[in-house]
Amino acid sequence: MNTAMPEKALYLDLLKKGQFNVPDFIYVPAEDFKQENFDALAVFLESHKESYKVIARSAHPRESFYKGGTFESLETYADVGGIRYARKRMIKSIRTTAALSIKRQQKFNNAPPIDPEEMGVVVMPFIDGASVMAKKIGNEWEFGYCRERSRKVQTDPYITKTPHDARLLQMSEDIEAYLGCRCEIEYLISEAGKLHLVQAKDISSFEMLEQKESERSIRLDGLRRFRKRRNYRERPIYVMDNRAFYIDLISKCEDFLQGEGKTVTFGDILDLFSAYQETLETFALKHERFGILGISIHEAEDLFQIANHFLDDLPDLQERLTTALHQHLYATDTFLTEADTLIAKDRFRVNLCTHDAYGIDTVRTPRWYLYWNTNRHEQVLKEIKRIGFKTGDTVGIDVDTEEIPTLFRW
Repeated sequence: MNTAMPEKALYLDLLKKGQFNVPDFIYVPAEDFKQENFDALAVFLESHKESYKVIARSAHPRESFYKGGTFESLETYADVGGIRYARKRMIKSIRTTAALSIKRQQKFNNAPPIDPEEMGVVVMPFIDGASVMAKKIGNEWEFGYCRERSRKVQTDPYITKTPHDARLLQMSEDIEAYLGCRCEIEYLISEAGKLHLVQAKDISSFEMLEQKESERSIRLDGLRRFRKRRNYRERPIYVMDNRAFYIDLISKCEDFLQGEGKTVTFGDILDLFSAYQETLETFALKHERFGILGISIHEAEDLFQIANHFLDDLPDLQERLTTALHQHLYATDTFLTEADTLIAKDRFRVNLCTHDAYGIDTVRTPRWYLYWNTNRHEQVLKEIKRIGFKTGDTVGIDVDTEEIPTLFRW
């Protein structure tokens, strides 16, 4: 059992001792869960029972080697049972929804192996408010604001160099000076406007593009060129067509029923899911950075419902098919979050957490979302078919001065 205090808990403890406005918290190591030693936790929860719920934040000893947001944190009930449930969710996430991300980081970023059972938990009182993440890029601070869940009218995450409150800039400067390293700092702004420091992460090992350019560059005197690329990106793509997948699935189910399970077995139906998910994982582990061309992602609700009830006359098999269908949705969503370039029709959105939207890992390779308007959907699909985009192709994306992208196939 790894007994080292994780960076998240260690820095919070240091900052609280430094008189920064860190909410009251307790770190519960994995050993306490193993031995069911919850005395200190029970005392902590008793002192915060007025809020009825708390935030349980992942605190694995090796978490600092992984990208922010890899491990789950969630709201839960302010009792020992709620914390135990939250930790089980975190451990399950490592083995399921976060498994692909963890494998990719181990392959491409040399992240160390991780034992899910070593998961510890940082418990804090629940604070309702907006999330802000601050970090210094080169010589300038940037502040990433995430939506405020209590508001009915929501806005997309955004980044600015001008914080809403000058105290945010001063506090961030003071935190870096106190810890003695470059930091990515996460705050919660309460409804009363109070700044609560909830996390600090050492980002000294991350190489900033601007810093690299200033340290390893020579300014020349001119440029002559025939073709200009103002904004450009190349990516291998995975062409996702879930409507075609559901049509194949329903066809298999029909063959299964008509042949009474002789020509096509139920195992053949389940093999469709495992083969599809294996294709996603293989592609994600082959390419560190990739894009997804979404011909059909979640638009096939009608076919999903048909498949979800196709074997209703065989309840035991239908229950297994329903489970496989929902696992298929999870596998698709997990794969989507690993892509840094998504090309799909407008109205398709990925729900980003603060780390996904503007964490340190997005500085070098920010997420791009390219879209076509829904009223052009059929026209664009015809063009995609004419050009012949397929999984494994490398595509180029050229963005003009009006922020209009052009996609082309190599």
